[in-house]
Amino acid sequence: MATISDTYIENRERVQPDDANNYGSAHGGNVAKWMDEVGAMSAMRHAGETCVTARINRLDFERPIPRGDICVIESYAYATGRTSIRVRLRAYREAPRTGEREQTTESYFVFVAVDDDMRPTEVPELAVGSDRCRTLRDEALDGETE
Repeated sequence: MATISDTYIENRERVQPDDANNYGSAHGGNVAKWMDEVGAMSAMRHAGETCVTARINRLDFERPIPRGDICVIESYAYATGRTSIRVRLRAYREAPRTGEREQTTESYFVFVAVDDDMRPTEVPELAVGSDRCRTLRDEALDGETE
């Protein structure tokens, strides 16, 4: 049984000119795509199966990520259903020279585990194995209801 910490992933994308909109910041569609990809990785790490996006509960863009900065995607699974995995995702802008970071985007995705025939398949329960796991889960559940 995987723990919440086992599903925790951080990934980075440098915002290149092709990723930017006409205002010189990351196009929201690109940020959403990066979040979807990393979120699926967290879900698959827990399920041990291919996972597909079923729902995006919220996608709040709070501030831009300028071209040339790094988009850091933080992802972890925090709850499961019979075939589904709920994943919290946050994006940050990170200055490449200093590592200074600020949150730019937050979302909650639901993924469904599927078998080789693309039929939903059951997932194991998600363990809360430590204080860190409990904190991550509680923050995600609190954020879902805001």
